[in-house]
Amino acid sequence: MSNTDSFIDEVAEEVRRDKLYGYLRRYGWIAVALVLLIVGGAAWNEYRNAQTRAAAEATGDALLEALNQDDMAARAAAITQIGTDGPAVAVTALLTAATQQEAGQIDAAAATLAALATNQDVPAEYRDLAAFKSAMLPSDDAAARMLALEQLSQPGQPFRLLALEQIAYVKLGDGDRDAAVTTLQSIVEDAAVSRGLRDRAQTLMVALGEPIPEPETE
Repeated sequence: MSNTDSFIDEVAEEVRRDKLYGYLRRYGWIAVALVLLIVGGAAWNEYRNAQTRAAAEATGDALLEALNQDDMAARAAAITQIGTDGPAVAVTALLTAATQQEAGQIDAAAATLAALATNQDVPAEYRDLAAFKSAMLPSDDAAARMLALEQLSQPGQPFRLLALEQIAYVKLGDGDRDAAVTTLQSIVEDAAVSRGLRDRAQTLMVALGEPIPEPETE
């Protein structure tokens, strides 16, 4: 009886082994394909990351070389010629506009910032910053500049309070002291105002002979 049981166990084991080999022959390619896919995906991801790092380093080197130019016009031209993609586009555009402004190329700086402000491929914060910097550029069209600042000062805009500060300066430049003071007052009383901006607004109010409002107490 023991020999019979042993023989049956051996046969059963052989049957299971044959089934296993059959499954491997039938479906083993799937496991091999999965392994190749995982290894290939990891290799491709590493290659892509290396390419991204290399491109970022090349862009950084080119920017540093351009910024080392002593002549402002040459510096602006060198930065403009740097080809970028991805997140570097926004940073390069902002540096380009700043350099163009320093070189006195206001129209070129405005065009650079306008292109960045409407570029949907870059994050919104860069587009908003470009729009604000564009409104900060000196312009002969005071009405257009004021309109841009008023749009940026609307509730919900990320640079609303900074735009209000610029509006106050414009009002002062136009001789409208009362409007400037009112704008400064709204900055000081805003709950979201930073300490630095509040200090600047209060300092200007003091210079204009206006009292600083006492903080409300419960």
